Amino acid sequence: MAQNIYDDPAFFAGYSQLPRQVHGLDGAPEWPALRAMLPDVRGKRVVDLGCGFGWVSRYLRGEGAASVLGIDLSRNMIARARATTDDPAIVYEVADLETLILREATYDLAFSALAFHYIADFARLAGTIHRALSPGGVLVFTIEHPIYMAADRPDWIAGAGGRRTWPVNGYALEGVRRTDWFAPGVAKQHRTLATTLNTLIRAGFTLTAVEEFAPTTEQVAAAPELADELERPMMLMVSARR
Repeated sequence: MAQNIYDDPAFFAGYSQLPRQVHGLDGAPEWPALRAMLPDVRGKRVVDLGCGFGWVSRYLRGEGAASVLGIDLSRNMIARARATTDDPAIVYEVADLETLILREATYDLAFSALAFHYIADFARLAGTIHRALSPGGVLVFTIEHPIYMAADRPDWIAGAGGRRTWPVNGYALEGVRRTDWFAPGVAKQHRTLATTLNTLIRAGFTLTAVEEFAPTTEQVAAAPELADELERPMMLMVSARR
C-alpha cells in the first residue's frame, strides 16, 4: 500500500494552502504546458489517477469528456473533490494505485498529476493503465523530476558568489526518498529518467512527448520565485499512446 500521507491532519492542512490547491489550475505554473499535451477529450472516457481535489477531473468534463473517474488514496482528498463537484458524469473513488484494478479497454485517456512518484511498483501500474486504455488511448502524467528528487537531502546549496546549486547525488541509486514536507518522513520513490521511460515502453506504450517543465519569461516576470525552476527541472511531463 502506498503511504497515505495526505490523510495526516498536519500534512493535509499545509497541503491545502498551496497555491495550486487554493487557486486550482490557475495556481499551477506547469498547467499551460501540460494542457497542451492533452488530446481532444470530447466524448472521451477519462480516468484521473491521484485526482486530489478534482481540479483536472472537472476541467476535462468542461472540455467535453463523456465521463471521468477520479481515483485517490486519500479520503480527505476524495471528500473535498465530492464536496466541490456537482456533475453526475464525474465519479470519485478511494483506491490505492499500488493495487489498482481497472477494467480492460474502458478509458480513452488516463491522466495523473504528481502521483506516480509515490508508487513503488510502477511497472505494475503502467501495465494496469495500458490494459485499461482503449486502442489508441492516451496516457498523460507528471511526476517530480528524477533530478529534483534524487538527493537524500534535496535543498539548495549556497555556492561562491551567492549562486545556488541543486544537489544530484545518488542519482543511479533508485528507491525510497524521505523528506520533511508539511509532515516528517514523506516517502517518494526515486527512479531514473531512463527507468521511468523504459517502464512505459516495456508496458507497450509508444512515447509521444517528454517535457521537462521550465517557466516562460512571462511567468518568471509575473512570479520571480519561479526563476528557481530554470536552475533545475522540478517536474517531468510525459504523454504516451497505447
